[in-house]
This record gives sequence, C-alpha cells and structure tokens, in this order.
Amino acid sequence: MRVVVGEDSVLLREGIVRLLEREEIEVVAQAGDAEDVVRKVRAHKPDLLIVDIRMPPGDADDGLQAARTIRREMPDVRVLVLSQYVEEGYASDLLGGGTEGVGYLLKDRVSDVGRFLDAVRRVAAGGSALDPEVVAHLMGRRRDDDPLGTLSEREREVLELMAEGLSNSAIAERLVVTDRAVEKHATSIFSKLSLPQASEHNRRVLAVLAYLQG
Repeated sequence: MRVVVGEDSVLLREGIVRLLEREEIEVVAQAGDAEDVVRKVRAHKPDLLIVDIRMPPGDADDGLQAARTIRREMPDVRVLVLSQYVEEGYASDLLGGGTEGVGYLLKDRVSDVGRFLDAVRRVAAGGSALDPEVVAHLMGRRRDDDPLGTLSEREREVLELMAEGLSNSAIAERLVVTDRAVEKHATSIFSKLSLPQASEHNRRVLAVLAYLQG
C-alpha cells in the first residue's frame, strides 16, 4: 500500500507517518497544505490519501476540496479524511460521490491505533469507514417522515455498525450474536428502507446515508 499524508500539524503528521511505516505501509509523500496535497497525489498516484479537512492556505475546508478534486480526477485513489469535530455537512459533501474507498474519522480516532489501522486498510481495499461519533450524530437526526422509525432497536444498532463499515462477522462479535442473526437483521433493514438491489456494500452504507443526509 502506498500512501500520501496531508496534515498541517507537523506533530500529528509525523505521528501518522511513523505509525503507518511501523506497519510496513509505504508513505510516498507528505504535504502541509491542500495545494501541495493535490500536487503530491498527482505526482505519486498513491493507493490512499489521508488528509485533514481543515488545511492551509484557507484554513477552512481546503483539505476536503483537495480530496474531492482527487476523487474526481483519480477515482482509483482511496480517500480517508480526518476532522477535529463532527461536521455533518462535510461528511455529506465527501460521501456525495459514493461510499466506496472513502473514510471519515475524527482525529481522536488516530490514538486508537487498532481501529485507525483497520480503517486505513478497509478504505484502501475499497470499503468505507465512518467514525462512530459521526454515525451516531446522523442516526440522532429525526424527521417526521424518517424511515428509520420503522426499525427495531436492534436493527438500528446493526445499522449504526454497518455505517461504520463493519462486516457482518464484526457486527456479530460486537453485539454478541450469531452471524446468521446479523444477516436476518440486515435483510429486514434493507426491506424496511426500500433500498434498491445493489452490491451488498453499497446497500449497507446507503441504508444510513441515503436517508439521513440532505
């Protein structure tokens, strides 16, 4: 796996780089501002870009805009963005182009080395990784016509873990149930939310995104 890391905080950037290199993940370039992120990705064509949302030169959502540019120009490059806070609009913006090979994590999650590395590998492999706090925030949004109101409490728990990007086996382990039980809950969720037939991965993430964003 070849990675470009974009982060304007030198300490955090170096920490991420050392963590990745310790796992024998090759960091081909580092960048401290959004414009350099785009240049480095164009030059190195990595498998994965890890980038902070807020970066110079504007110190606003420059990193996110760099990520969107990369996704548009080089769809084979996977993108994992980091954010200091839960910013729902940014999550919607990033995920609007699809959920495959995309991740959104809070920076605090980097300190949970196991989960951070799991997210890195999952996104690099074409999966998704949404921070549990982001998912919980989205799940907390309710509308009068909210289709989630038809879900049971257990189905909502399964849906939250799906949105994080966990596999059925991982969900079963987290909830201490059988894989078969998770499969039945997933089938029920897709049915209740009237999701169209698609790949299993897409339906799993769309079950949250399509109904809780926008």
